[in-house]
Amino acid sequence: MQVSEFHLTAYSTALFSTWIFIEELGLLFDAGDGLSAGLLQKARKVKYVFVSHADRDHLAGLLQFQQLNGRADGPLIHYPADSGSFPALEAFSQRFDPHIRGEAWRGIRSGDALPIRDRITVDALRNDHITAPVEWAKSLSYRVWHKKWKLRREYLDLPGSEIKDLIAQRGRAAVSEEVATLMVGYSGDTPVEDYGRWDGAKLLIHEATFVRKEDQDRARNNRHSSLEEVLRMAAEIKIDQLVLSHFSSRYSAEEIDTTIRRYGREFRVTCPVYRLLPGQIHRDVLREEPVWSL
Repeated sequence: MQVSEFHLTAYSTALFSTWIFIEELGLLFDAGDGLSAGLLQKARKVKYVFVSHADRDHLAGLLQFQQLNGRADGPLIHYPADSGSFPALEAFSQRFDPHIRGEAWRGIRSGDALPIRDRITVDALRNDHITAPVEWAKSLSYRVWHKKWKLRREYLDLPGSEIKDLIAQRGRAAVSEEVATLMVGYSGDTPVEDYGRWDGAKLLIHEATFVRKEDQDRARNNRHSSLEEVLRMAAEIKIDQLVLSHFSSRYSAEEIDTTIRRYGREFRVTCPVYRLLPGQIHRDVLREEPVWSL
């Protein structure tokens, strides 16, 4: 499965709505207003929903989505377990749409890892968008991992029959090691924090709410990221593709694109950079022309 071949349908405008769907994984990050109207029949392909936090621009589309797509076999809605808003929303949903059956809502915590298909898991990471005691996580970022077994170096020259015998006798872990590839990182709303959590990502989807230098204090005060910070980080770690999201609607498309190119040149960002413009649904993000590419 090549991440570069993923089809992303997405909308993200700070304050109003964010939702990002990766079709090949059946995976939806956040569920803001307009989700169902934007995806239409494609919404039936959603198998797993991971909501980053309880701000309305990230969850207001859940009730309509559940009304249209809720069923006994999913989709499962995952949310920060330490946030009390989601159980309240679940209870209302069950009263309002009693036809929906099955375990539709699941609270998760930082450090949890959930399988979504063979060899693919999603793990959750606490971020600092919402002020909370250190042992609580009311806002989460997510990472999608692909794991596979790789033969240990000392066995590479053995014939296949001998390798099979060794596995039968000693177990797979004795002759192989598990290799994890970070396929997708999704920041949710968050300040730029630990660069290492995204290092090696094949695709990083990161918010960049504030574009102008004079707005960087707003980014810090509101616990969001600035475009400059995100592109500086992208230049210092290994990322194959970057999608910038959650821009404030105060900025025009021209200002966003011009500033991305300026910082791309200044920091010598080596990965292609795409963006989700305010007020626009992007139907196939990675097939668009990147705004920046060396």
